[in-house]
Amino acid sequence: MNPRPFSWLQIVRLGLVQSALGAIVVMTTSTLNRIMVVELALPAALPGALVALHYGMQLSRPWLGHGSDVGGCTTPWIVGGMSLLAFGGFGSAVATAWMSTNLAAGIALAVLSFLIIGIGVGACGTTLLVLLAKRVAEEQRATAATIVWVMMIAGFILTTAIAGHLLDPYSPGRLVAVAAGVSAAAMAITAISIWRVEGSLPDVPATATTPPCKFFPALTEVWHEPRARRFAVFVSVSMLAYSAPELILEPFAGSVFGFTPGESTTLAGVQHSGTLAGMILIGIGAGSFGRRRTVSMQTWTMSGCVGSAAALFGLTAASLSAPAWPLRATVFALGLSNGVYAVAAIGSMMSLAGAGQTAREGIRMGLWGAAQAIAFGLGGFIGTLGIDFARFAIGSTPSAYALIFAGDASLFLVSAVLATRLYSGGKTAPRFDRGLAISEAGRG
Repeated sequence: MNPRPFSWLQIVRLGLVQSALGAIVVMTTSTLNRIMVVELALPAALPGALVALHYGMQLSRPWLGHGSDVGGCTTPWIVGGMSLLAFGGFGSAVATAWMSTNLAAGIALAVLSFLIIGIGVGACGTTLLVLLAKRVAEEQRATAATIVWVMMIAGFILTTAIAGHLLDPYSPGRLVAVAAGVSAAAMAITAISIWRVEGSLPDVPATATTPPCKFFPALTEVWHEPRARRFAVFVSVSMLAYSAPELILEPFAGSVFGFTPGESTTLAGVQHSGTLAGMILIGIGAGSFGRRRTVSMQTWTMSGCVGSAAALFGLTAASLSAPAWPLRATVFALGLSNGVYAVAAIGSMMSLAGAGQTAREGIRMGLWGAAQAIAFGLGGFIGTLGIDFARFAIGSTPSAYALIFAGDASLFLVSAVLATRLYSGGKTAPRFDRGLAISEAGRG
């Protein structure tokens, strides 16, 4: 018997887990980054390398997803992953505090902690998506993805606001105490939110449905599925385009438009507001089309890619037209399109996770998660390296930014073309129409 789909309350409870995950991650990637560079006056390359190490550990996602497939239950992996993440987050704060008195020992502990953080994020994040893919009804997936990702952003916002207030005035002891509180709260929220969600419904099968198979044969089997392979390529290319502007947008605003640090920080807020609006747009739009006007996840994904490309071409023009170009409106449009792309891509991922010959949702989600994490980590690095190289080769800062933004836009156009083939060779892409048109795609 097929498991009963999750209710909206259960989806919100899983969104709380994503919020808890985001709370710890934003502490380690943002707050500790600033403390190392500003308060401790350490090279920016140190936190950069630690974050890259965290992303590198995302290569373990396929193996972690395979573990949930074999076990037939995701809850232990979600709780176990969050436990590792909380332990690593606390350890990274202790390591940062330790650097002020013993730099070598602090760095060594930070390396170990970020390795643990990477594994924890991979285990918790991958299996959470697997559970959503298995138990969210097809017509709910866009709105479910919106809920989960908006709640993750809410976790970012609340954590930075509360932790920022509690960290003043800064001291190493205060940092450790705040990190301990964030980690403990994240663990408590996860334990309460996930309790009996997966196994609370009477018609959930007691045994795993995945045929027993060792990891590498299972990974090879999934890689030879055309749709799984196409989606991995799509995720890699689109996430490169998505993340490349991440680290260069604020410096661009300062170098080309003359924005002050405060104004460039506000610009980042404009982009994030656009992203949030895009996520909400697709969540509402997915449920507001009648029987005669259905829109597939594939169409939303392509629209997000094309819209992001258009906004990036706008930034290309802005680079050559400063300061006359409406920069804030263009950045908001980029955020809006990015938000549509992100939620639609996650919705497609949830649909395609169960679309193969065997029920290997975990290993498919892990493969795509690894592709996403590695591409995201590389995108930021390539974007900054590209600016330095282009500025040296061209001799013009505005032209260098124009070249990089145009390249990112081209990658998004390539992604839009790749998105046209995501459901090729299978059944029709799932459509959103107020729950009335439920596609068979993804039922495997």
